[in-house]
Amino acid sequence: MDKVHLRPAPFDSVSGCCATRGCTVRPPPVVSAFRVPMVATSSDYKMAKIQQKCGVKPENMFYRKFDTLQMPLYPTAERLQQDIVEAWERSDKDALFYVLLDEVQDVEGWERVVRRLHSQDGIDVYLTGSNASILSSDLATLLSGRSIALDVYPLGFAEYVDFSEGFGSDSMEKLFANYVRYGGMPSLFSLMERSEDFIERELSAIFDTVLLNDVALRMGIRDMALLERLVTYLFSTSGNLFSTRKITGALASAGRKTSNDTVDNYIKALEEAFALVGVQQTGLAGKRVLSPLRKFYAADTGLRNLPNGFAPGDFGFQLEGVVFMELLRRGYRVEVGPLDRAEVDFVAMRRDEKLYVQVAESMLDAAVYERELAPLRLIPDSFPKMVLALDRFRMGTTEDGIRVANLMDWLLGA
Repeated sequence: MDKVHLRPAPFDSVSGCCATRGCTVRPPPVVSAFRVPMVATSSDYKMAKIQQKCGVKPENMFYRKFDTLQMPLYPTAERLQQDIVEAWERSDKDALFYVLLDEVQDVEGWERVVRRLHSQDGIDVYLTGSNASILSSDLATLLSGRSIALDVYPLGFAEYVDFSEGFGSDSMEKLFANYVRYGGMPSLFSLMERSEDFIERELSAIFDTVLLNDVALRMGIRDMALLERLVTYLFSTSGNLFSTRKITGALASAGRKTSNDTVDNYIKALEEAFALVGVQQTGLAGKRVLSPLRKFYAADTGLRNLPNGFAPGDFGFQLEGVVFMELLRRGYRVEVGPLDRAEVDFVAMRRDEKLYVQVAESMLDAAVYERELAPLRLIPDSFPKMVLALDRFRMGTTEDGIRVANLMDWLLGA
């Protein structure tokens, strides 16, 4: 494959050009990501974007990717600082100096170097990492509020379609079916053979690495069997509302007794590693505020389907997961029903915007059509309301202003 794929990811939100030394330099963006092996990294994209759009000279850019063969096995903070200072001294002092550090967590003591860079006038810093040492809330302590966190997830469907160019002439429907079944890990496009066996091996390697390195080792979890059982249970039931007590009870009925605190701690570790994304109920009041139910979605549908051998069941919940992750990619804060008088799949909020979203496999059947519209019609406010479905038979806007759209078109930005 000759085509090189660059992921814009969240960097477009901080891509303003600042070519002169007198510009105000923002805190360093830190790209937090689920462990996503990439065909081309976010730092690659940012470097290319700065050079192409902002006209930055090569001598005013310092780039290190610490997981490449050319880098030392044990890079040190002292050597990193020395290399940056030497490059900075050779740069044009009348222009901004950009520092991009990819997989920076491999450098012990990297945060001390970054703090010094941030205190130096005329230097703009970007960091990326893909494990829990840089994903977690520990980062707030390391940089003491001197950073902007940006979250990166596996490929959205539009990116997946772009990555698929050069791999055949599959229809959009076939591409979407594979996307839902196998997920959007970029490394799937670097496999020698894109058969289910090869895909399963790749996703299994990612899954095992996340559980061992990003969850178990960091949190000191020794009961790997319980952790794996919990992940499998949450993945297979994603889209259902749960309480911690209900999860603990389900594990106990399956022969694994544990405590509510243990389950909460394991779930927190999975969320910090971006393997699992939790979403709270909205519109709660009274005692329900103290014990809210939550839904959990896998960050990637391929990983969700891995434990059950990519079985096609629960397709509606898989579609919910795809829509939920896309809303996060678009910058929405997402909650789930019930509201006071209705229950909708998602309530998406972004600044002063609000969007109510229902997800359905099909709207062709009249009973399903009315069932999906009914909760949206009970919501009294005038914020946009939408139903996303795979078919196109009832697309359009209803008399009461509810938009019915094709799910694939929406994912592609239509």
